[in-house]
Amino acid sequence: MRKVLILEDEAGIRSFVVINLNRAGYEVLEAETGKQALEMLTGDTEVQVAILDIMLPDIDGFEVCRRLRASNPNIGIIMLTARTQEMDKVTGLMTGADDYVTKPFSPAELLARVDALFRRVCGVAEEHTEITSGPFVLNLKNRTLVKHGQPIKLTQVEYTIVKMFMENPGKAMSREEILNIVWGKDYFGELKIVDVNVRRLRIKIEDDTAVPAYITTVWGYGYKWGS
Repeated sequence: MRKVLILEDEAGIRSFVVINLNRAGYEVLEAETGKQALEMLTGDTEVQVAILDIMLPDIDGFEVCRRLRASNPNIGIIMLTARTQEMDKVTGLMTGADDYVTKPFSPAELLARVDALFRRVCGVAEEHTEITSGPFVLNLKNRTLVKHGQPIKLTQVEYTIVKMFMENPGKAMSREEILNIVWGKDYFGELKIVDVNVRRLRIKIEDDTAVPAYITTVWGYGYKWGS
């Protein structure tokens, strides 16, 4: 069973999401406060994707995201943001979210995001098991990354980005190409999600984020793995 949690304090929006996800074959858990969502997710290990609103009556969505990401690096997280709150999108991604959807949103848009994230979370193991590059070893079976033997916690999106780069060492990849590979060609969102995730990933893997050595910028184009 494909299981999703929706955290939204507005009953009308929550019901709208539940109805459309149910129609698409998802089992949906509903929470209207951050505390309730965290309790549900602690007691239910089968939830693969969580959809989190930001403005809540108790713990805000950013804090729920932080706690959830710290306890479960494998779960997919989508933030619901207001169209005018540009910084919320960036903040949500930097706190560990995989994606965001701006309100108001269509059922097709949200479902496409959930489907794409669910595919990454439940990805099939590869035939070969490891990719090695410099100090890094990416285990494709366990979907884990180590640097100098030390594990680095990655979200599902971060794992997919690292895998893409390590499979294409030295190749300059445009933001559009990265968006298509990682988020899918039917992705509704903006290119900035690539930049924010690369920034977040650099914090985790680079020795000095001011002078990145592993994910380098190709100015006016995109990024590449290595100098």
